[in-house]
Amino acid sequence: MITVSNLGVQFGKRVLFQDVNLKFTEGNCYGIIGANGAGKSTFLKTLYGAQDPTRGNISFGKGERTSVLKQEHHEFDEFTVLDTVMMGHDELWAIKKEQDELYAKPDFNEADGIRISELTERFEDLDGWNAESDAANLLSGLHITEDLHYQTMANVSGKQKVRVLLAQALFGKPDNLLLDEPTNDLDQETIAWLENYLANFENTVLVISHDRHFLDSICTQIVDIDFSKISMFSGNYSFWYQSSQLASRQQAQQNKKAEEKIKELKEFIARFSANAAKSKQTTSRKKMLEKLNFEEIQPSSRKYPGIIFTPERAAGNNILEVKEMSKSIDGDVLFKNVEFSMQKDDKIIFLSRDPRAMTAFFEIINENDADFEGEYNWGVTITKAYLPVEHSEFFRNDMNLVDWLGQYSSDTSEAFIRGYLGKMLFSGEEIFKQSSVLSGGEKMRCMMSKMMLSDANALILDSPTNHLDLESIQALNNSLTKFPGNILMSSHDHEVISTVCNRVIELTPNGMIDRHMPYDEYINSEQIQEIRDNLYAK
Repeated sequence: MITVSNLGVQFGKRVLFQDVNLKFTEGNCYGIIGANGAGKSTFLKTLYGAQDPTRGNISFGKGERTSVLKQEHHEFDEFTVLDTVMMGHDELWAIKKEQDELYAKPDFNEADGIRISELTERFEDLDGWNAESDAANLLSGLHITEDLHYQTMANVSGKQKVRVLLAQALFGKPDNLLLDEPTNDLDQETIAWLENYLANFENTVLVISHDRHFLDSICTQIVDIDFSKISMFSGNYSFWYQSSQLASRQQAQQNKKAEEKIKELKEFIARFSANAAKSKQTTSRKKMLEKLNFEEIQPSSRKYPGIIFTPERAAGNNILEVKEMSKSIDGDVLFKNVEFSMQKDDKIIFLSRDPRAMTAFFEIINENDADFEGEYNWGVTITKAYLPVEHSEFFRNDMNLVDWLGQYSSDTSEAFIRGYLGKMLFSGEEIFKQSSVLSGGEKMRCMMSKMMLSDANALILDSPTNHLDLESIQALNNSLTKFPGNILMSSHDHEVISTVCNRVIELTPNGMIDRHMPYDEYINSEQIQEIRDNLYAK
């Protein structure tokens, strides 16, 4: 349990949040949300002591252990992978280390023996004899194979380090678990494993994430940082979002009576409750209704970008034809014998256990890579807009945003370009920023503007939610759902995939899988899982 009393944090005159009084209890998972810069990570750091509060205090339950997902990937380079995981339990690791040092003494004496006895008793209390096997099980669940367990951290890849540090945070089932963006660099299978693990975790969890499906699957409460305050709401992210949107619509109708507002909210909650059965861990909807203070639901101060893709013309019957396409890089086969025809209503998610496969395929069909086998043909009515996963080359200049976006527009008037930049939340003097100094999220919003200007009827999107905040992801999701043209996409965002795509194509080194079916049905099919395993194992 974590108790926060009269907490406030400010930097100079800027107040991040103040007068925060909250209690985080065991058995619940709290999703921390807020616009970029609102103070999500700062709040988490304040809880575990990495950031001093300006005022107030934080207390933990007596004897409770708190674990944090480490962000410094080179901190444990000299240790083995298995030892790094076990170091997540400070007391257990200290006992193990002292035991090893005592046993290694050449002049082991009676006092050492007494100390060993004391340490062993506490070691048993902490289930120390199962520590290595527990650590190994966590690593296996996170797809860190056994051959890496005794390698040093310096010898594993960056993405593997992320998983090891996540296993370290989970190790020993801490009383309080604090996770900042735990799904970064995880594939869908590993995210699903983590969702299941946290949904069944019996202690207190606080998590920051931009993955809405992940938040919906695990959260019992949402902690919203807005208006320089921190508020807690029962339910998962989707419930909070829909409630906030409803409150915004109600605010626009100032003459609506309070009783009518409450009635509408209650009807909404009842509908939402019926649709929330898929969440693995949510509070009882009846209790939610009892606890909810309708007067506290208010519109968010967040701004959502206006992402609107409007095709200039409808596509004809011929969209894209791919025949016997194969691609290898440095002897590694990324995909082989890819063959399909795209139909007018297709919105396709491309999958692979090797992310290079999707990027290579998209580069080929966008005429950026001629080193492949097979062929492809676009229909004569098709106009394409492509969002590559790596787009830094577009920003290696000192153009301001007006001039940068003007490169891709037939209308280069400042008023016209300002309109598109405004939709992407660039206002005032921000439009004269140099493109080379933009953040990852700002660059992505610029790329979205570039795509919008093309009026294309086929969108090719390689990991489009990378670097985006929750508000931008939600806006993009809404736009893609309504888009009347064709979509070819790769993504790690479960919610985007499941709400946008109606067809799944998986690229493997030994062939492909092509199914017209919902994404959730695809990933949960035992028959398809067997086919996938066989294709990757050959």
